[in-house]
Amino acid sequence: MPEGHTIHRLAADHRERFGGRPVRVSSPQGKFADSAALLDGTVLETTEAHGKHLFLGFEGMGWVHIHLGLFGKVNFGDAPAPPPTDTVRLRLAAPDAYVDLRGPTTCAYITDAEKQAIHDRLGPDPLRDGDDPGRAWHRVSKSRTTVAALLMDQKVIAGVGNVYRAEVLFRHGIDPYRAGKDLTPGEWDAIWTDLAALMREGVRLNRIDTVRPEHTPEAMGRPPRVDDHGGEVYVYRRAHLPCHICTTEIRTADLSARNLFWCPTCQSSQT
Repeated sequence: MPEGHTIHRLAADHRERFGGRPVRVSSPQGKFADSAALLDGTVLETTEAHGKHLFLGFEGMGWVHIHLGLFGKVNFGDAPAPPPTDTVRLRLAAPDAYVDLRGPTTCAYITDAEKQAIHDRLGPDPLRDGDDPGRAWHRVSKSRTTVAALLMDQKVIAGVGNVYRAEVLFRHGIDPYRAGKDLTPGEWDAIWTDLAALMREGVRLNRIDTVRPEHTPEAMGRPPRVDDHGGEVYVYRRAHLPCHICTTEIRTADLSARNLFWCPTCQSSQT
């Protein structure tokens, strides 16, 4: 499932290609056909992202809410657009560009009130200007749930997925099994600040890189990572490989229905 930086990147890409002008809206697959017909020819006024939720705002017409889920894909292209396949849930088209959406968990036409209800159930997003990390800390500081599970709870903090969860805990030497209530305010502030910086880089580069300059392949004289997720990481999907810092074998375990990765030395409970 895409993490929050990807959704913020998609919001910017939609805005750059289609913002402020009328767009053709269609649903070749048919599942969004009625809503597409209402929106066809209207102006894409604004776009927003909150966590893993994308919102496309049409002038005077409400919003299209998109959640990609595990299988959703977005593909941009230059005009002329090819004939769409019957897997395309939503196509936006302008004279010079088009975008196709396939396989999302959600593609729904919603009102302002329905959109606000989605925001209300989500936690603060490190990439949204003005979102308050204190809202998340209020829940984290009272919870006996592991910090690793809390970071994946979109009601606590929105946009963090499995990669950022594993990597930010490593970067701050925090045992993923520590209870939220055992974090200090300083540790939480550091986690939030680091997530914001890492995720902004993710938006800019369109990939996740989490290693510090002194731990890049060039700096350490090691081979670059080869993985379909791209980017340089410390622990994510590095199970049984040596830690870049201490050479301890990286561990993995199931937590909250996702694979957790950590270094038992660099992230010891005594840290």
